[in-house]
Order: sequence, then structure tokens, then C-alpha cells
Amino acid sequence: MTLDDLLPPDSTAVRTAAEVAGHFHSPAMLNHCRRSWLWAASYGRDRGIAFDAELLFVSAMLHDLGLVPAFDSTTLPFEEAGGAVAWVFGAGAGWDADRRRRAGEVIVAHMADEVDVAADPEGHLLELATGLDISGRNPGDWPAELRAEVLARYPRLGLIEEFVGCFEGQARRKPSSLAGRFVATGFAARARANPLDR
Repeated sequence: MTLDDLLPPDSTAVRTAAEVAGHFHSPAMLNHCRRSWLWAASYGRDRGIAFDAELLFVSAMLHDLGLVPAFDSTTLPFEEAGGAVAWVFGAGAGWDADRRRRAGEVIVAHMADEVDVAADPEGHLLELATGLDISGRNPGDWPAELRAEVLARYPRLGLIEEFVGCFEGQARRKPSSLAGRFVATGFAARARANPLDR
């Protein structure tokens, strides 16, 4: 499998989600979103997991918008704020209420320890993908050739220091959030040890 096999569907929602991510994210965070889609889609296709490619791509592009100052809630955990942004995005895209709700659920689920693939295949795939890209979890679940191709196309650009800073800011302001708990249990060291950065 190559990156050409992992193109998202051609739809207005896909194009607009990529535009939104590019407008609000730094280059490093934008590449994280792009890699998250590629890790998720390749894992799902390799294992025969049926998933909604448009929903997964949009969720991957928008999943960290709750860390962006324009959308960072003073009270909600960043994943819930991002889920709310995805709901609004879905409304603008003409998605029905169930599809808008699903986009929010997928984004909230990406912070879970584990997501049931039968109940939420897109959340399952995004959780695994972001776990790889941020914490370096289970890199052997993706072929070495694919990992090299993804990283060459979408380099990391110092992502981890930017991401650690975002999470530490979340932890200071929202210590009971999942980001706060991650920071309290050594998130920075785990992220900085990510083998994708070697």
C-alpha cells in the first residue's frame, strides 16, 4: 500500500475540512492531522475494518481544533470543544444530525484509552492513529515502508514540543481533563520518546 492508495474521497466536506485545518493549525499540527488520517486509513484497510472514509478524514482534520486559541474552551476538555466544532462544521456541510453527532463522537473518542471497533470504527482508528503519531504507540502495527513514506511526505516539523506545550497549557487550566491527567502521568516524556522522531 502506498499513499496514492489512501486518498480520501473527493467531496466538499473533505476539501473544506482540509482547508479549515490548514487555516487554523501550524504546519506541524496540520501535518499531524494529515498523518493521523493516513495511519488510521491504512490500519483500517490492512485489517479489513469497514469505515466511513469521509467521516474519518473530516474527524482527523478537525480533531485537535480544541487546542487552537480560537476554539480553546475555558471549561471543556479540548476534545469536547473540538467535537463541538465538528458538529458545527457538519451542519455547514449539510450533514444530517446523526452524522454531525458522529463527527463529534469520533473526535471525543480519540482521547480514550481504547475504543471498541464494533461500536465506533472511526473512533477506534483515530485513537490508534493519534496514539502512534503523538506517543509512538505500537509503530510495528504499520509497515516500515509506509511509515517512511508518510514521514517523508508529511514531516514532523517539531510537532512534539508544540504538542507538549498545548497539553501542559490544558493541564494548567483544566487539570481534571484527560490532557491534565496525561500530563500528570508523564505524557511529555512519553511523547518525547516517540520512535517516529528518531
